Amino acid sequence: MSHSDLVIIGAGQAAAAVIDGLRGAGDERSVLLIGNEGERPYERPGLSKEVLLGDAQSDSVYIHDQAYYDTHGVQTRLDDAATGIDPASSTVTLASGETATYTDLVLATGATPRRLPIPGMDLPGVHTLRRIPDSQAIKATFGQGRRIVIIGGGWIGLEVAAAARQAGSEVTVLEAAGLPLESTLGQRLGRHFADLHTSHGATLRTGSAVAIEGATHATGVRVDDETLPADAVVVAVGAAPNLDLAEAAGLPVDGGVKVDEHLRAAEHIYAVGDIANAHNTTLGHRLRVEHWDNAARQGQLAGRVLAGGSDVYDWHPYFFTDQYDLGMEYVGRGAPEDDVVIRGDMSAGEFLAFWLRDGVLTAGMNVNIWDVNDQIRELLGTTVDPARLADADIPLTEV
Repeated sequence: MSHSDLVIIGAGQAAAAVIDGLRGAGDERSVLLIGNEGERPYERPGLSKEVLLGDAQSDSVYIHDQAYYDTHGVQTRLDDAATGIDPASSTVTLASGETATYTDLVLATGATPRRLPIPGMDLPGVHTLRRIPDSQAIKATFGQGRRIVIIGGGWIGLEVAAAARQAGSEVTVLEAAGLPLESTLGQRLGRHFADLHTSHGATLRTGSAVAIEGATHATGVRVDDETLPADAVVVAVGAAPNLDLAEAAGLPVDGGVKVDEHLRAAEHIYAVGDIANAHNTTLGHRLRVEHWDNAARQGQLAGRVLAGGSDVYDWHPYFFTDQYDLGMEYVGRGAPEDDVVIRGDMSAGEFLAFWLRDGVLTAGMNVNIWDVNDQIRELLGTTVDPARLADADIPLTEV
């Protein structure tokens, strides 16, 4: 049995940020980083963007080289998953049978792509996207005339669709809802993203039940009474937080590990990133967010808190996407039923979108217009005049 002052379970973006935050605050305690991918921490967004597009190599996603961990007092066990936690004895058990004790523990176990309870889900040729090998395997299916069927019209599904089309593949996106992204952006912006993809040659079908066909390999997707031929199928229907360890350890769990504004789940135990159902002091309620920005920020926050800081979780959710010639940043937490105000020309591909509820700004999105996201962030939670918000001649700082 070994002992580390801090044990981090999960070796992704949030875990690396914990170490950065800790060391940045001058805390030199010993750290054990436990992972199950055999990879040092890396950023996942590139797997569905630059790497999948072929604009970057897989090794570009790593946050630090191995020397960083070696020189910052971090012991790494990147291919020996944690299998159990005993808070009473402050002990973590590993798949190898070894155990490690801790003074403080951070859970950063991330999420796993959801699988559909449909025929053919387990066939070879059916892909989900979460890890480096997933991105490499999906990219290998692309090519001129290759037929890619994507089940799910969310952010990952649409980014895969864009990359596949740009590689010359024939792409069909199947979305159960009426429009892609409708549950997040509402109908007007959902239609904009639908038109973006169909204008680039992708086929979009909505509202249909599906099954994957094939004997030894996926060969098509059954939609209603038609089979769509497929050389590869990508299932992109969201992700589920990895909560097994937390639940078995008796930690408070409700759709995620329940943590306070300092990301503390119990005495000496913290949770960050995709699994953290955290109290947000700005919004006044709990929030679980699965985006890159949140993992990075919460990891840094936990590191500072462990070093003695009193920082709190107080920022609005943020994410971004790149699809074809569309680049976008979104901040806040709007709802499909919110009122939508547009500043600029959607048809020209450069505009701002705002979501309002009872006159209060809940979210904002900048599309191919840059250096305004911080201004949008400052307006969140304030009452605004929709007419002034829509008027491009009025600076956002004066709305």
